[in-house]
Amino acid sequence: QPDTVVGCTNRPSVNSKAFWTFGIRNWSEKIGSPSNSGDVESTLNTLNVLDELLSAGTDRRIHYMISKGGSEALLTALVNNARTFSPNYNILLPLLHLLAKVGHRDRRIGMKAEEAGAVLVTLNLLKHNIRHARRVAACLWVIQVFSSSVSTANLIGENYGLDKKAKNDAHSNDLSFLSIFHCPFISLTEANVWSIVSKGYISGLLKLYEDWHSKDTHHVAIAIRHALLCCLHNATQTTGGRQALISQGGIQLLYQTTQTCLLSKSLECLVESTVQLMRKCLPKTPLPLTSDKSAYTFPLPGRPHAVPDSSVGSDAEEDEDNQEANSTDYDDDLETDLNKLCLRPDLDRPKELLQQYSHLCPELSHDFQVHPKSLTALSLKLDIYLISGSCSVNILFPASSGETPPGQRREEQDGDEEGAEEGYHRTTIDRLLERHGACIPHHVPKLYRAAAAKTKSIPGFGILAFPDFWGHLPPPGHEPMAPRKPNTQRQKVFEDVQRFLNTDDIINLLVFDLENSSVQCRSDSLRFFSKFECGNLRKAIQVRRCEYDLILNADVNCSQHTQWFYFEVSNMVAGIPYRFNVINCEKSNSQFNYGMQPVLYSVREALDGRPRWVRTGTEICYYRNYFCPAQGRRKTTFYTLSFTITFKHNEDVCYLAYHYPYTYSALKAHLKVLQKSVDPAKVFFQQQILCGTLAGNSCPLVTITACPASKGWKDLHQLRNRPCIVLTSRVHPGESNASWVMKGTLEFLCSSDLVAQSLREAFVFKIIPMLNPDGVINGTNRCDVNSEDLNRQWCKPDPVLSPTIYHTKGFLYYLNSIGRTPLVFCDYHGHSRKKNVFLYGCSIKETLWQSGSAIDTVGLKEDPGYRTIPKTLDRIAPAFSFNSCNYLVEKSRSATARVVVWREMGVLRSYTMESTYNGCDQGIYKGLQIGTRELQEMGVKFCHSLLSVTKDTKLLYSRRLINHIDLDHNILDHKSHNCFEDDEPPCVEEIEYFTDFPTVKYTDLDSDVNSNMASPDEEEEINEGHSPAKCQQDCINDSIMKGNLFPPHIRQASIDGLSEKRNTCNGVSIANGQITS
Repeated sequence: QPDTVVGCTNRPSVNSKAFWTFGIRNWSEKIGSPSNSGDVESTLNTLNVLDELLSAGTDRRIHYMISKGGSEALLTALVNNARTFSPNYNILLPLLHLLAKVGHRDRRIGMKAEEAGAVLVTLNLLKHNIRHARRVAACLWVIQVFSSSVSTANLIGENYGLDKKAKNDAHSNDLSFLSIFHCPFISLTEANVWSIVSKGYISGLLKLYEDWHSKDTHHVAIAIRHALLCCLHNATQTTGGRQALISQGGIQLLYQTTQTCLLSKSLECLVESTVQLMRKCLPKTPLPLTSDKSAYTFPLPGRPHAVPDSSVGSDAEEDEDNQEANSTDYDDDLETDLNKLCLRPDLDRPKELLQQYSHLCPELSHDFQVHPKSLTALSLKLDIYLISGSCSVNILFPASSGETPPGQRREEQDGDEEGAEEGYHRTTIDRLLERHGACIPHHVPKLYRAAAAKTKSIPGFGILAFPDFWGHLPPPGHEPMAPRKPNTQRQKVFEDVQRFLNTDDIINLLVFDLENSSVQCRSDSLRFFSKFECGNLRKAIQVRRCEYDLILNADVNCSQHTQWFYFEVSNMVAGIPYRFNVINCEKSNSQFNYGMQPVLYSVREALDGRPRWVRTGTEICYYRNYFCPAQGRRKTTFYTLSFTITFKHNEDVCYLAYHYPYTYSALKAHLKVLQKSVDPAKVFFQQQILCGTLAGNSCPLVTITACPASKGWKDLHQLRNRPCIVLTSRVHPGESNASWVMKGTLEFLCSSDLVAQSLREAFVFKIIPMLNPDGVINGTNRCDVNSEDLNRQWCKPDPVLSPTIYHTKGFLYYLNSIGRTPLVFCDYHGHSRKKNVFLYGCSIKETLWQSGSAIDTVGLKEDPGYRTIPKTLDRIAPAFSFNSCNYLVEKSRSATARVVVWREMGVLRSYTMESTYNGCDQGIYKGLQIGTRELQEMGVKFCHSLLSVTKDTKLLYSRRLINHIDLDHNILDHKSHNCFEDDEPPCVEEIEYFTDFPTVKYTDLDSDVNSNMASPDEEEEINEGHSPAKCQQDCINDSIMKGNLFPPHIRQASIDGLSEKRNTCNGVSIANGQITS
């Protein structure tokens, strides 16, 4: 029987399942029985055994006890024992301790406590035991547990808040004083916060904090100061609370006190809490825009007068690199419907329409006659304007057939003067190219300008960005990730706070507006410009002499997706640090917090023989700011990317970008250069137009393979039976790194390298290097000009609004229909959240395993060949990370290219290849930022990996090819790190700011309860020789320090000098439970 077991000295092992199951059920009933309330020894033994049982096991035991009415039994026992004339605290203390442990796991503990009448009983116990530290701590823990219910928290606030009226209580001051420490747990509800604000307690709390700060010169009351900050945190959860703090000068007070706290490392906890509080309370400031929608609009077919607003319902459109949800949400996103995973859907169009794509397989009908090249001179008019004798150049488009392209900057002149000017400028550009032009492989400036003249943009660009025209060479060495100094973000936040406090020091002058070219700027300010291909900068505002806020332009026809930037800056002074703040970023984290830097191109450096994009910037951080949308659209949180640049040259012209730009015109020029570079007798290279875009640009498709050795039947048959490899890129315009990888792939496949020759002989490559030309041209980050993410349109693409996706899918359908289903499909992307390069693939079994599906996968047959290419890349590509790959099919990715091509076309090796914007954290590139050299190398290595899927085993094991793959010893030893997280570990500084007081963990509460239980019994009477006030204050201090009200590092602080400051709060009184001045 339970009674006999409790009394035994040799109890059975608490690990006996039958024992604790029986014991919990019966002892829960025993302690809750009023008939046994007088049996002190039996009840104590019961409580001790219960505590031992629950502490030795896992939470399953506690949940079992809860399911059997354990919480109700403990509450009943508490009420019965507390309501006696003389409560026995030998029983009540362990009972409160046990109730805190159990109640913390019971989601309904607050409601149960109200029904049992335990809430007011516990408050009454606290009121009458203010002098006893252990009792106070135990009561506070139980009250904290009860506060998990909103209604219970309101009840506690009403009966024991800061407004507690206890005029006749001799200890009312102490009760109110203790309320300050208890406030973090009773003021979390809206009603309690409203009560605190409406009664003016925020002003009193600020005065208390100021007084404790000014008089606590020896830092002995850190816990109290932190408690006051916690109260302020909770009181400012509502807009009214934040406004009250601002109106009472709270920001000024917090800023000033924080500056003095910076001098002592022991006050770090106060600094961090104060910084978070200031960040939260800074008033929301609308972006200085007339509209949140993009400055660029494009009338869509069928909707000439309506511009789509994609600001609603588009938050879920996260790209492949935004898989930062917790594991539970991620598992729920996995596809577990076996029919959707295994069955191939019907075509999304009639089969008769597929024949239109037959011309995109010219290798099947080509006669392979070698025709002499027709060498025609390029007739280009290159206009260059030298500005103020500096090295700045504006490169204008040539007029075509007497017509001036839209947006061209050109003055009206008569015919003779115009001809003279053209001759002058043509001579000038020729001389400039001859004198300064660098030998950049596969780049011809004149050819680029000719291609750009045919590019159609929404605003009608008339200016070329100099880096795109002139070209880029990789830096001679590797560029390491930028180190981050401690508290970089904190200093930026302080400067942001100073903006609010010292408005007289702020210039706040608009110096660039994409929509208003007449904006005038001061002679000593920087000058900005972004109206060129791929450019993105909407506004620049001079905040201080050397600090500028930058606002990015949203995607066309849209009011979101701001990340990509690319703009010109000039009129700088060398050696002076300039701070740039991009204030309307939308992603919640960025590689800029983990060593990534933006890129810079200097015109002066280029003319001196160093034409290159370089990583630049110091004091880089990315954090949530206080800006909000201009017109109150969807609830948006903005983030600031802040970096500082010190320019090398006076009056230079520089370009800054999120990543290495790669324009549509660069692609067009590059394809022409490649076509002229190949030997048509050996390499079949043909560029065709897949389709036109919404804005009237062409989407190129390139076919690359080897010409047959002869026109004999055998050789032609071998060519026409070569497997197809389909590669696509740049569906997201802001992912310029994908284009650099594709550039490496194209150049390699057109080269005379032995591996390239073998690949051309083994495969037919179908390459669509830019799926979203309009987005790239107009500087968008995510979408096409239809405001849609094209990589979410693959299930049923619209032939009018998403033509490139519609026709790419149609072409893949066509290859499938003629028995030439691609052996490999890969869509090149960029990844803003992770380091390294990696692949996403598709696997039924791995998806079901990861999701925890009950489906038996033993009978499922799946070719494991989808892992062949990733494993090969892990061996040969130093930037590649096999352990960052996954092969899961998510519901949210069901309309992406990777999943649709795998599911509908049956392509086993259907991939998304993700390339980092930052760098690598493994292999020989560890700690280095990735550049265009490494990105192009990745494109080459992907080609090398295709040897692993060739059917020609002789080709695979050819000694000559293995030597050319460059499997040097370092790369062979390269192993990927074992990392399965999508995002980086938490940033060294808080990107977000706290919205409430952090909750307490089970383990923390249990530890503190156990510590309190292990403390020696306190004396019921005050020791002789100690004043009542002294004893009372020591008890409060002990309960504070032993309790779980503050983080462990705060509890270590000494508060020996607390009592002498008890009632000298700079004119602030807390008598009668109220804060008054």
